[in-house]
Amino acid sequence: MSSMKEITKKYSNGDITILWKPKMCIHAGECVKRLPKVYNPKARPWIQIENATTQELKNQVNACPSGALSLELKVDNEPRKNETKIKVEALENGPLLVYGTLNVINSDGSREERKRATAFCRCGASHNKPYCDGAHVEAKFKA
Repeated sequence: MSSMKEITKKYSNGDITILWKPKMCIHAGECVKRLPKVYNPKARPWIQIENATTQELKNQVNACPSGALSLELKVDNEPRKNETKIKVEALENGPLLVYGTLNVINSDGSREERKRATAFCRCGASHNKPYCDGAHVEAKFKA
């Protein structure tokens, strides 16, 4: 992975801010399927946060399989989940999803912490290894 800083885009309504990291996105489309009035890839900006409630946004972001979407809350009174548990899920014909807090050491020796869900490439075609960039679709990866 390159040492260049990862781009993070922010969309806020004052109470909640959605953070989107494009390089982490595997384009599974869960955001568009769950909240099409909020997420429209053809619109600019593509996230219209004002078109859903805070709870709807929280539910959708928590369903993001890659962790490309995350939240910042103005006041977060929810108890923190125990982040020591790790869950691993192999998506059919797609990436390996690892849920939990991970310390990743990249091939260039750089280190980064990943929280919630991280999508790792299984097909070998990603241009963002070790992470999935959705290249498995074009590569017609089967597993």
